[in-house]
Amino acid sequence: MYQIDWDVKDIHNSQNQVFPIRKRNLAIAAVISCQMAILSFPNQVFAENKISSLQEDTPEEVLRAEIYTDARSPIDGRQLSAAEYTELMEKMRSLDSIPPEDLVSPKVREVIDLLRLRKFLRQFIPFIP
Repeated sequence: MYQIDWDVKDIHNSQNQVFPIRKRNLAIAAVISCQMAILSFPNQVFAENKISSLQEDTPEEVLRAEIYTDARSPIDGRQLSAAEYTELMEKMRSLDSIPPEDLVSPKVREVIDLLRLRKFLRQFIPFIP
């Protein structure tokens, strides 16, 4: 183990060395207090910024009660007004009553059926391309 010798014994032995040791101790105390003051200053600045940012935040209850005047299209993501968004949603709801088979052309349906057949056959004959 290391032992630090602060020359405390010399204070009692001779009166001439008392002042240099006190000066050194005062210097160490001054340096430590300056460092503590410097380290606490940024914390005070950040604490003030946090308090001010908390005061600027809108409460969640107010955000829930806000009426949205703009929205994004669920189809392509473009910006829509509230009226355009409701109109688009009504059109999409009207398409819900149509079966999905009627929305796809017969050629595409045939290709999908062939792909399903190929997938089924690959389970039994794995070397089919």
